[in-house]
Amino acid sequence: MNAAGGAEAATPLDARPGPREREPYLRISNLWKAFGDFVALRDVSLEIEQGEFVCFLGPSGCGKTTLLRAIAGLDPQSRGTIEQAGVDISTLPASRRDYGIVFQSYALFPNLTVRDNIAFGLENTRRPRREIDARVAELLQLVGLPEQARKYPTQLSGGQQQRIALARAIAIKPGLLLLDEPLSALDAKVRVHLRHEIKELQRKLGVTTIMVTHDQEEALSMADRIVVMNHGVIEQVGTPTEVYRHPATLFVADFVGETNKFESVLRDGNVRIGDVALQASTGAIAEGKPVTVAVRPEDILPHPAAHADDGQPNVFRVQIEDMEFLGSYWRTHLRAAALRGAPLVSNFSMNAVRRLGLETGREISVELPAERVLVFPREG
Repeated sequence: MNAAGGAEAATPLDARPGPREREPYLRISNLWKAFGDFVALRDVSLEIEQGEFVCFLGPSGCGKTTLLRAIAGLDPQSRGTIEQAGVDISTLPASRRDYGIVFQSYALFPNLTVRDNIAFGLENTRRPRREIDARVAELLQLVGLPEQARKYPTQLSGGQQQRIALARAIAIKPGLLLLDEPLSALDAKVRVHLRHEIKELQRKLGVTTIMVTHDQEEALSMADRIVVMNHGVIEQVGTPTEVYRHPATLFVADFVGETNKFESVLRDGNVRIGDVALQASTGAIAEGKPVTVAVRPEDILPHPAAHADDGQPNVFRVQIEDMEFLGSYWRTHLRAAALRGAPLVSNFSMNAVRRLGLETGREISVELPAERVLVFPREG
C-alpha cells in the first residue's frame, strides 16, 4: 500500500532494475598502490556483485595479492576508494572491516584445539557460550569434520586444516570471504577435491568471495568471473568461458591455457603464416598492421590425409613428428611445409587418434577454424 492508503501502482517490467543495475556489493575505484618507487597497482577499478565468486588470476608479482590485501585493509591503497555494501571503507582499519580471510599457510593457532580455533572470532564478540558451541558444531558439520573438535591442528592433514581455516573465517558470518591462494600448499588430488568443496560451500552460504590464485585450472573451475591481472593492471574481466574462448589480449590468451603463436601481417582480412593464408576474426585491427596470431592446441581439427583441402580455407597438410600420451588426449607435434618449418602443437582426443589411425610419421590434413584463430596487435 502507498502512503495515501490506495493500491500501489504496478511498476512496468521494463522499468524495474535488472541484475546489472543493482549497486555492486564491492566497488573498487581508481586504486593505486606503491611501495616506494615500485607501483604494484595502477588505477584499478572493479565491481563485484553480491554472492559472486571472483578469482584474481595472474603470475607472481602481478598485483593480485596486493589488491586482496588492500580490500582487507592489511596494506591500504596509496589512493583510490573501496566501497562495501554502499559504505566507503577506504580508510577503515582491518579490524573494522566485514570480512573473513583464509591464508595460504592456514594460520591456525597451534596451541588451540580445532573447536577453539573456530570459536576464536565468536568469543571476541562476547556471545553466550551455548551459542558459540552451537555455531562451532554447525560449522564442523558443514566442513565435514564433526569428530575433530578436540584435536589440535598438527593432528590434522593439510586438507583438514584448510577446512578448519575456512570454518573459522566464516564463523562470524562475514559479508566478504577472502581466500589468498588457499590450495597452493596441498597436493594435486586434495586440491581438486577441496576446490569443489569450497565452491559448494560458497554456493550454500551465498557469501561474496574473492580468491587469489595463479592456477588457471583453479580459476576456470571455481569462479563466476575471473579478473586477469598483469603488471598491476587488469587485463580482462569475464566469465571463465569468456576469458578462455575470447581473450581480450595476447597476455590473457597465453596465460590462460596454451597457444601456438605466429607473427604475421594483416592483408585483405587474412593473416598469412608461411604459405598459408588464414581467415580470422580481426576486429578493429587496421590493414597492413603487424599482428600475432594465436591458435589453441585443442582447436586444431585433424582430417584424413585424403581430405580434399584444395581451395578450402584454413586447411593444409602436415606431418606428425611426435605424439605424447597424456591420458585424456595426445599432445601431437606437427610440421607443415606450408608453414615453412614453423612448429605446430595440437591436442588430439583419444577418439580422433583411434578413428583416424594417427601415428608418428603419418601425413594428415588439419583445419584451423576461422572463429578460433585469435589475432592480436603485435606487442612492442
